[in-house]
Amino acid sequence: MIATIIIALFSLIALLVIHEFGHFILAKKFGAKVEEFGIGYPPRIFGRKFGETIYSLNLIPFGAFVKIHGEEGGIEDYRSFTDKSLWQRFLIIIGGVLSFWIVSAVLLGIVSATWGLPQAVSDEENYNLKEIKVQIAQIMPDSPAEAVGLKTGDILVDFNQVSQVQSFAKANKGKEISLTVKRGSDIFEKKIVPPLGVALTRTALRQYAWFSAPWQGVTVSARLTANIVNGWVAGLKNLLGIAKLPSGLKMEMFGPLGILDLLSQYSKMGASYFFFLISYISIAMALTNILPIPALDGGKIVFLAIEALKGKALNYKIEQNVTATFFVLLIIFMIFVTVKFDLPRIF
Repeated sequence: MIATIIIALFSLIALLVIHEFGHFILAKKFGAKVEEFGIGYPPRIFGRKFGETIYSLNLIPFGAFVKIHGEEGGIEDYRSFTDKSLWQRFLIIIGGVLSFWIVSAVLLGIVSATWGLPQAVSDEENYNLKEIKVQIAQIMPDSPAEAVGLKTGDILVDFNQVSQVQSFAKANKGKEISLTVKRGSDIFEKKIVPPLGVALTRTALRQYAWFSAPWQGVTVSARLTANIVNGWVAGLKNLLGIAKLPSGLKMEMFGPLGILDLLSQYSKMGASYFFFLISYISIAMALTNILPIPALDGGKIVFLAIEALKGKALNYKIEQNVTATFFVLLIIFMIFVTVKFDLPRIF
């Protein structure tokens, strides 16, 4: 258990380090002085200077940072962030976001060639598939499945086709049956009376040739991006009362603890599922980062857009105050998500 949590934590930190490296490499490329590249947040445990940059290891593990000379404003010299052109500053900012997509595409390409990509397949498909399983994709409210505690993602161990489950449930309608269920690394029995009240999907690992694997990494990353955006739109419509979520689905949020718990669970399922989730999280972080919220990269882009429209930069003290305020609000929101969603889900 401790080992899986450590693997999950290091994987998450690695994503954040790569994100900051995207900022770092482009800042160096355009001649901005990078004062510090830190893993974790201060207080500093260890730091060493190479060239003009301090590389540090810090006490608080959830993150990484790059300190670019003049990034906070008020400094004007040829090595400062603010001295760079608008398009150079935009690329330095967006470099961190793009690194998330690059990580996703590379990881998914490696997974598709090495272990196989997890994907939904039809009952008729069998070629080049491994680890075929039938999983619960959705549970209807007030259904027998909900009553006995079945969950989305549960695997029905004794079946490898959706039609087999449907035929078995139909033949035993109104009678109590026993289902062997796998959830993570746990296997248990559930007594239930059909109809079950679930939507099922057949999933498997599909392996690709090495020459097509990179393209799979790109296309699956694009598909995951679209799925996340569509999910956010559906959730926003639900919050605004414009449209309801599909039956059996509910809004859930994941804070740092929830993400760690999810990663530790997926690490038990094998490398393909673990790295697939890492890719998903990477894309979700990219999309979150480009939201037009001060304290995120998207907020910095908004300030650049204001500068482009006005012809001069916003007063750096105003920008600092707005960014600091939203940073505090984001921390409060993260604590709320942790208490409201993460802790009840884990414990």
